[in-house]
Amino acid sequence: MAEKELAKIVGRGNVLDGPGVLEEYSKDSSFVPQIMPRCIVKPESVEEVQGIVKWANDTLTPLVPVSSGSPHSRGDTVPGVDGAVIVDLSKMKKIIRVDPRNKVAMVEPGVTYGELQSELVKEGLCAYMPLAPRNSKSVIGSMLEREPITMPAHHWDSTDPLLCAEVVFGTGDKFRTGEASGPDTVEEQWQMDRVQMNPFGHSHMDFQRLVAGAQGTIGIVTWATLKCCYLSTLHRALLVPSATIEPLIDLSYQLVRFRLGGKLFLLNGLNLACLLGCTPAEIQELKNTLPPWILFVSFEGYGILPGGKMAYEEADFRAMAQSFDLKPETVIPGAGAEDVLRLLYPPSPEPYWKTRFKSGVQDIFFLTTLDKTPDFVAAMPDLARRHGYLSENMGIYIQPIVQGTSCHCEFNLYYDPARPAELEATTRFVGESSEEIAGMGGFFSRPYGAWKDTAYRRAEGTLIMQRKIKKIFDPNEILNPGKLCF
Repeated sequence: MAEKELAKIVGRGNVLDGPGVLEEYSKDSSFVPQIMPRCIVKPESVEEVQGIVKWANDTLTPLVPVSSGSPHSRGDTVPGVDGAVIVDLSKMKKIIRVDPRNKVAMVEPGVTYGELQSELVKEGLCAYMPLAPRNSKSVIGSMLEREPITMPAHHWDSTDPLLCAEVVFGTGDKFRTGEASGPDTVEEQWQMDRVQMNPFGHSHMDFQRLVAGAQGTIGIVTWATLKCCYLSTLHRALLVPSATIEPLIDLSYQLVRFRLGGKLFLLNGLNLACLLGCTPAEIQELKNTLPPWILFVSFEGYGILPGGKMAYEEADFRAMAQSFDLKPETVIPGAGAEDVLRLLYPPSPEPYWKTRFKSGVQDIFFLTTLDKTPDFVAAMPDLARRHGYLSENMGIYIQPIVQGTSCHCEFNLYYDPARPAELEATTRFVGESSEEIAGMGGFFSRPYGAWKDTAYRRAEGTLIMQRKIKKIFDPNEILNPGKLCF
């Protein structure tokens, strides 16, 4: 019956209920329980999304929005309750507009980073990207989940590079945030050289914050505008090796303080090996060759005097590094800076870089400040041993964000799912470490799976507020029930 009603909205070919496809959407590589959906529906327009949401309200059917392609890994796209319908937005693939003058693009949720980058290059632009996202990653999905971009000097707000959006709330109402809300239609705004850049509005409200990080529990975004940057005409990349993380943290603070450089992040040797290597054997060999810690920085030349911009930034950076007894290099044992830089413009080539070492990976990530990261780096191996996990298989990625005022701290737990002992230890570590991390000051701003209880237990006011917001924008609680605090 549900399939017939949905077919009237999106067409029979866009409603899938075969056993194989239901099995695929019922689980991911995270450790959340497997729950079979009722069916999968693939809308192709905002009107169809509205029709699905209104039908779900009439029938009280749970909906799970999905925009990225598989493989999924965080549990937010797995149904949290029985009888849910997956709303797969991957057919909404239009790059609606690219405005090179204002460095703004407007895209639908099915657009991936590879598809967007190929269009932006034609206009001399480049997307702000997370670190080597997988090929199937939705641009809008990444922005809504506030995945950190690799250019902290250009990162002004936690929701950057997201600007305005068109949202279908849980009530079925269509709403446009920020400057896109009007007056006038979006098309009429274009004629007046307005490009949906300002995310604030209506009035003093910033509605995009309701859907950012909400895991599809408040609304379904059907298009969004995003900031882009100029595509560099010249560039220079450097690697700074170190036996310990502390001097690299100090150097990072100096870089972001003066907004020098383009891409900037820190990796331990294993994670850099995973980025550069293609097979487990290559990765192990690179890991044994690379230094324990590496800071990557690029200097981007564009505009009127690209060479001059790049040269003065590099010269200042080398002087900074020398003051911390660090030596930037274009090549270090096992890695070349230009090789790393080439991996940062397109999505990750297959296989996805996090699955090359042991085929399985679980991420533990949270927000903190750069000065506290050495404490987490020192504590995590002991936590791993207590849970039976081998810390030598742990990758570490530290990404300064919001002008360096804070950072994304990520531990990648590589394991072999075919080995029961490794699977059990990783499951236990992911499930039980959140309380200890939170106790040290780690903030789970994106509380997936086992982290949500820890996050909300420490934020009672946020819990009350979010439940009130849910009642306003999704009163029948049809959107992704079982996630966050709903």
